[in-house]
Amino acid sequence: MKLHEFKFELPEELVALHPARNRDESRLMVVHRATGQIEHRNFKDILDYFNEGDVMVFNDTKVFPARLYGNKEKTGAKIEVFLLRELNKELRLWDVLVDPARKIRVGNKLYFGESDMVAEVIDNTTSRGRTIKFLFDGTDEEFRKALYELGETPIPKEVINRETEPADKERYQTIYAEHIGAVAAPSAGLHFTREVMKRMEIKGVEPAFVTLHVGLGTFRTVDVEDLTKHKMDSENFIVTAPACEVVNKALDAKKKVCAVGTTTIRAMEASVSANARMKPTQGWIDRFIFPPHDFKIANCMLTNFHMPESTLIMLASAFAGYPLLMEAYKEAIKEKYKFFSYGDAMLIL
Repeated sequence: MKLHEFKFELPEELVALHPARNRDESRLMVVHRATGQIEHRNFKDILDYFNEGDVMVFNDTKVFPARLYGNKEKTGAKIEVFLLRELNKELRLWDVLVDPARKIRVGNKLYFGESDMVAEVIDNTTSRGRTIKFLFDGTDEEFRKALYELGETPIPKEVINRETEPADKERYQTIYAEHIGAVAAPSAGLHFTREVMKRMEIKGVEPAFVTLHVGLGTFRTVDVEDLTKHKMDSENFIVTAPACEVVNKALDAKKKVCAVGTTTIRAMEASVSANARMKPTQGWIDRFIFPPHDFKIANCMLTNFHMPESTLIMLASAFAGYPLLMEAYKEAIKEKYKFFSYGDAMLIL
């Protein structure tokens, strides 16, 4: 497929700048692949579509406060430093993005407020990318505490056009987040509340947890018309034996296995065994999923409404079928559903 096939006009006011007042009060569009039927519900109704023995698979990655602001030595220029990944724990080396990048060269030092934290730029990686070394006297625990105090919640400001607010610290994180490592939230999971999880338990819908540390590449624009030429960023993932056991049991019993989010389904697809079951796997994944694609494990998916020409809408259309998904998006715009990380949800059955 070609990039232009995923282009559509999205009114600016439909991009959610804030989450719904309560997580489970978002709207829910339900798309039935077998019939093409589209229903309009509330997220609280989601369990109407699941029965005892069905499984929901969640991504339990935890977002860390990856956006820091420092000042360049001598000039004092304000520089945004976005932490992407830790390269070496002992040496405190990190892959980062800097903005404005033109001001930051190898050898420059950055100071962070009144803290003892200093960073030195030791390499250029891309136009905005740098490798930096944090210079900090203290234990690893003290270093991480200092980073957390300096950092702010990394809401994607390129789309959510506003400053970070205190409420983002809690709301840009799923309630079941456990393993720190993401710089973006797995947004389909943001709708779940403790009440919804409790109702799942009562109904006998089983949870399973995989981990995929979402990178900024999840929002990277596709700039090649031929989708086979697009390269995804690598992201670290873990699929454990207990998760496989829960999922495979449901598959054997011909139950629903619902992937909560595009990151979850990518981790699941990276752990398929020869007999089309899930097997314990871990490592790095850079797989780009777009139509046509034969999904081996999940038979339904919960996802948010994604931006035009994004890799996320491409994966969702591979799952729903391109014509049906584009029809659903037309309907979503007409019905004024909210888009992106803090927006509404879509359940594809």
